[in-house]
Amino acid sequence: MVNITINNKKIQVPEGTTILNAAKQAGIDIPVLCYHPDLDIKANCRICVVEVEGARTLQTACSTRVWEGMAVRTNTPKVRQARKIIVELILAGHEMDCTYCKRNNRCDLQKIAADLGIRENPFRHVERDLERDTSGPSLERNPNKCIKCGRCIQMCGKVQGLSLLDYAGRSDEVEIKPAFGKYLTDIACVACGQCAVVCPVAAITEKEDIDRVWEAINDPDKVVIVQTAPAVRVALGEEFGFEPGKVVTGKMVAALRALGFDKVFDTDFTADLTIIEEGNELLQRLSNGGVLPMLTSCSPGWINFIEQYYPELLPHVSTCKSPQQMFGALAKGYYAAKIGKRPEDIFSVSIMPCTAKKYEAQRPEMSVDGKNPDVDVVLTTRELAKMLRQAGINFDALEEEEYDAPFGLSTGAAVIFGATGGVMEAALRTVYEVVTGKTLPSLDFKDVRGLEGIKEATVDLNGTPVKVAVAHTLANARKLMELIKSGKADYAFIEIMCCPGGCIGGGGQPYGTTNEVRKKRIAAIYEADRDLPIRKSHENPAIKKLYEEFLGEPLGEKSHHLLHTHYNDRKA
Repeated sequence: MVNITINNKKIQVPEGTTILNAAKQAGIDIPVLCYHPDLDIKANCRICVVEVEGARTLQTACSTRVWEGMAVRTNTPKVRQARKIIVELILAGHEMDCTYCKRNNRCDLQKIAADLGIRENPFRHVERDLERDTSGPSLERNPNKCIKCGRCIQMCGKVQGLSLLDYAGRSDEVEIKPAFGKYLTDIACVACGQCAVVCPVAAITEKEDIDRVWEAINDPDKVVIVQTAPAVRVALGEEFGFEPGKVVTGKMVAALRALGFDKVFDTDFTADLTIIEEGNELLQRLSNGGVLPMLTSCSPGWINFIEQYYPELLPHVSTCKSPQQMFGALAKGYYAAKIGKRPEDIFSVSIMPCTAKKYEAQRPEMSVDGKNPDVDVVLTTRELAKMLRQAGINFDALEEEEYDAPFGLSTGAAVIFGATGGVMEAALRTVYEVVTGKTLPSLDFKDVRGLEGIKEATVDLNGTPVKVAVAHTLANARKLMELIKSGKADYAFIEIMCCPGGCIGGGGQPYGTTNEVRKKRIAAIYEADRDLPIRKSHENPAIKKLYEEFLGEPLGEKSHHLLHTHYNDRKA
């Protein structure tokens, strides 16, 4: 421990602590733009400068380590003036359309400028008319808003292992963009949206589809239904001032009804259905000499990755659609007939933590009749929050409500889909009991939980040890793919989630997502699991009824048509 003084306040902090983190411990906020707690320190924006006694120049708080006896001042006239000039220079080259910017009131740069009291800019505004990239269904890139902080470069390169973005150009013409200025749709981008999560401004955002949903809700000829993913219920509250990890399921259901949706359903229902189909597919492969290890297919960013980077390994991927797309298929192929409507009369919306889900929904394979998409529109958690604010809905004041039947009953196994390791744990709960005929002594497979990059476990199935693995982020997925290619992967089943922490850390989740926030959301996911009366997918009575009345049997002809798909070699 070392003794330091910050703004005349004496504190003790561990040796090696940065001034930024020491200040937080002292209850002092220092503004940052390029700094992110889960990424490497860059110190290139200089917003966090402070005065250090004895230093000739101002020091960056994010990169300067404390030493014994250090005296720091964070709020002197010199510091405030330096920060103000830095922000003014950034604003001089920034697209100034704040009132109709997607990040209005959610923008780090805007907040810092307001906190510093910037009311006019002494520097001449030089706006560059750079081309926007709106080519894909998931993400938009606006280089005119980019402040060159480098967060997206690190997230794409270090965390996801793709390195699709980098600095290009010289001097004042430096840009962050894909190689050769290509569109995101022309490179091997997986649409995970992690770049958008860490961007402090609106240089990269999801492609908004809110207006399409309003149009459908206001169309009297449409039956507008909505499904909500497991991870949304532990993150949506953050948009309205709740602590990270607060479970707001009941309020979310009430809010969606208040928006005008005709039916509010739970993606957890088809998460349970996924486990039944996927679990039976695994058992079939184990008993019939199928391709192993079998890889999960729930994460569309991961599917985009294997299609573009490891297409030769596609036979390992489960043929199951994701829970979102299983729901969409049932909505158009089962629910429509049940209520006497045509598939085109149903407008199916999903609320997802994920930007890659937007791409997944428009894939040509994801259509029951070959004409109408099974899921018409995907909204992110952030987009739903915007809709609620547009409608003037006081989220905190809402009374909790229940999901609609028949797709409203689900289990704890489905809820944990939202966390890395959750799909594996849910599958093991079912596969173990199906194979052994015994009740699990404990439902908690803790070996596959947590934020460790790659996790392993071995399960005894009637005397046969079955080894499984779990990975999150594409950098870790790549490690497992290389093991499979080299013949060194001795696993039967592998779960892969594209985003850090799984869906709770998806590219469409609230801004400000960090590993600390992810941990709180994951804890809430398991809390929701523990609180449910049924915690195993194969015990869901609504799923049993669906098979009895409609699907017949797992992996049967009807379920194969509606619930399974194929993936394509897109390496070129």
